[in-house]
Amino acid sequence: MSVLVGLDVGTGGARAVAIDESGEIVAEASSEYPLHSPRPGWTEQDPADWWEGAKGVLEQVATEAGERVAGIGLTGQMHGSVFLDASDEAIRPALLWNDQRTHRQCEQITSAIGEGRLISIAGNPALTGFQAPKIVWLREEEPDNFGRISHVLLPKDYVRLQLTGEYATDASDAAGTLLFDMQARDWSGQILDALEIPQGWMPEVYEGPESTGVLRESVAEELGLPQGIPVAAGGGDNAAAAVGTGIVGPGLVNSSVGTSGVLFAHASEFNPDPSGRLHAFCHAVPGAYHLMGVTLSAGGSLSWWRETLGGDYDELVEAASGVRPGSEGLIFLPYLSGERTPHLDPRARGAFFGLTARHGARHMTRAVMEG
Repeated sequence: MSVLVGLDVGTGGARAVAIDESGEIVAEASSEYPLHSPRPGWTEQDPADWWEGAKGVLEQVATEAGERVAGIGLTGQMHGSVFLDASDEAIRPALLWNDQRTHRQCEQITSAIGEGRLISIAGNPALTGFQAPKIVWLREEEPDNFGRISHVLLPKDYVRLQLTGEYATDASDAAGTLLFDMQARDWSGQILDALEIPQGWMPEVYEGPESTGVLRESVAEELGLPQGIPVAAGGGDNAAAAVGTGIVGPGLVNSSVGTSGVLFAHASEFNPDPSGRLHAFCHAVPGAYHLMGVTLSAGGSLSWWRETLGGDYDELVEAASGVRPGSEGLIFLPYLSGERTPHLDPRARGAFFGLTARHGARHMTRAVMEG
């Protein structure tokens, strides 16, 4: 029985799962890699860490699934910017989805294109996490690095390049760059021209189920996987999760909590929110779309709190379970990385509100979980 492998290039680490034709999990593995914040509001990662993490989990899965693996599909964190030179080397650390340094560049993009026109083409206003303002930031703040750019990729597509040697992406992930024409499901010449970004830098766009290339022989040999297996386009993390939970038709919604928190609704047609507080993206389902509300620091808030207090998650849960819902009036605002929904404000900041002498660490833990 053949096996398909899904690879997730996440923010906290890489994950791989192998599933057979009956839907049973044959093997799974995960790894972690660091997140860097060299300045307040900045978040970066080394693309080489993604590749090492991805190789590690694929190799672990291959030891159990081996020659039965018939294909690989990719998903991962959206919006990040990987800047490559002519030798496919990363020019600098990648700027991530929750990086907030590009507020000024977002204002410039809005001024150059117009907010209404931007939303009508790309489905979203200019947001700090998206790829387009990151490219503009590099041009303004690191012109020497900007001058070396040969290609710009999204995180999972950097790993795809290592796997296949191909510059490729999928429509759902490309939709989160602010450089994409949602209705054409391809790069927007209007936006690229307005921002003076060469279209030749951008990867070829595929629909989620399409093959973007095959596994390179050297990589297959290194990881213990079959030669020549296809690597599917896949989807951005939330679109791929929606496919996995069956959100592939009208009237269906899911909620997911990772580093961020997401409400995801399938849409048969492109119908963006004029206010920009809800994202409109292409779905990983060919020809479909979705609307999405995002809280940037959902599970990320609890991760921050755990690192601040020390200890582990089980201890936090046990302490919080002794506090009644509502945390005795204590409220946590989870704006540790700015916010998107419902308050579209990259400069929003987190806070404990209503703190009294009665409250202790267990109340604050409960408030973080509720917030």
